[in-house]
Amino acid sequence: MPEATQIVLTHKELVELLIKKLDIHEGIWGLSVKFGLGAANVGSAPGMPDLMPAAILAVLEIGLQKFDAESNLSLDASKVNPVAEAVSSS
Repeated sequence: MPEATQIVLTHKELVELLIKKLDIHEGIWGLSVKFGLGAANVGSAPGMPDLMPAAILAVLEIGLQKFDAESNLSLDASKVNPVAEAVSSS
C-alpha cells in the first residue's frame, strides 16, 4: 500500500480530536476558525505589466468554542470524552 501523503478530517472528527486532546468532559463544543484578510497586487507572470488587486485569506487560528446545541460543527464532550470511572482498589 502506498504511503499516505494527505489525511483529511471532517469537522466533527477534528472537534472530537481537540476535545480529547484538551481533556474536555462536558459541554457542547464546536469548531472555531479565525481568518485574516490581506491584499496585494499580483500578476499572471513575472515581469508582466498586468497587475491585478487580489485578496489573501489566511487561517490565523483553529480551535473550539462553546455551542448551544449539537450541529455538523459541534459535539457533546460528555458523549465523545466521558469522565473515566476511577478504579477502586480493595
